[in-house]
Amino acid sequence: MEDKDSPIPIPALATERRLAQRLREHLEEKQLLDGRYQLQQLPGGRVALPVLEEKLSQLCLPLEMPRELVWIQQDPVPSRASRRRAPAQKLRDELRRLLGGSWSEELERDVPHAWQRHGDLVLLNEDSFKAALWESLGPALWETVASALGARRVARRGRVLPDGMRTPSVTLLLGQDGWVEHVDNGIRYTFDVTKCMFSPGNITEKLRVASLPCSGEVLVDLYAGIGYFTLPFLVHAGAAFVHACEWNVHAVEALRRALALNGVQDRCRIHHGDSRQLELRNTADRVNLGLIPSSEEGWPVACRVLKKDTGGVLHIHHNVETPPVPPPVLPTEWRSPEAHHPIEDTGKETVGARIRPEWQKWAEATAMRIQRLLVELHGRPWHTRVLHIEAVKSYAPHVHHLVLDLECRPALPT
Repeated sequence: MEDKDSPIPIPALATERRLAQRLREHLEEKQLLDGRYQLQQLPGGRVALPVLEEKLSQLCLPLEMPRELVWIQQDPVPSRASRRRAPAQKLRDELRRLLGGSWSEELERDVPHAWQRHGDLVLLNEDSFKAALWESLGPALWETVASALGARRVARRGRVLPDGMRTPSVTLLLGQDGWVEHVDNGIRYTFDVTKCMFSPGNITEKLRVASLPCSGEVLVDLYAGIGYFTLPFLVHAGAAFVHACEWNVHAVEALRRALALNGVQDRCRIHHGDSRQLELRNTADRVNLGLIPSSEEGWPVACRVLKKDTGGVLHIHHNVETPPVPPPVLPTEWRSPEAHHPIEDTGKETVGARIRPEWQKWAEATAMRIQRLLVELHGRPWHTRVLHIEAVKSYAPHVHHLVLDLECRPALPT
């Protein structure tokens, strides 16, 4: 007979404490978090987030979230959420009360289960509240949504506009403006959700940039946006000064505000306009080229702004195609019964520490091209050296967002 007092093993994902909140938000959005139990501390400073056992097969997490499946052996602690209505259920209850007899299964399917929150603003997915009946409710609908979710403002996003600036198509449904603040690794970002996007997918690269030894260096960020990399370079990496280039006027305003919020406005100059027309020369110890799918159009500019006598380091972002890795052929006696049933290739590969041959080939080809650009520019020999290849994330099936750290130095006179 089973002992009723014995602990029940609960599946959980273990991750570093600094990534726990982002992992939790992702699990909540995908409805994979087991809300009946609290997060639990693990030895070594990690945190375990309980997940629903029946949905383990559906786990497909972003590559920038390092995690490990563990089983919580101690008595799981019930969460506060298990003792109150979940926000999604509260939202449905309030909307059902608002609509009365007009409630239907079609409307039930139209109500979101997940959303993004930025302070007091809730950002709904584009497929939320599309049925015609919702529109007839007018402001009462959005006031009810805000009240149920504990927000003061409500917005709904659409598709990103094809304007070369990745401008979001976001409609503000309740509230006076779309300005929000987001804290990431101790850095305060601010932006208007109706004008600019915030990309959480680059978190690992932002953390890496923040740890680089940039004390006393002058840096040029050719594609600054709202400050994704400019701010970590200034706040954590200790850059002496950053020249931030950006052509989107709304991103420029967001960056200006964020610089002031973080108290680093005196160590940054914003260059508003096309970075290809940047007039700086012989200035930088380090250049960041954070544009995908390719930053190639910025390579000549990056070479021009490097200090001609000492050179520096380029951080070159690029999307690189990576063919799927074929499974190893095992001896017959090693094969399991499942080996006779091939697994479907979803294209969602795990980015590991191993450098793929395609990545190395791209890095070496890029190093040679940059070297030629520097030689043509200065009329004397230069050397380039691959310092590091960072796999940021899987961008699409068999396509990876990489960053090449490339050292560029003028050859010493013989």
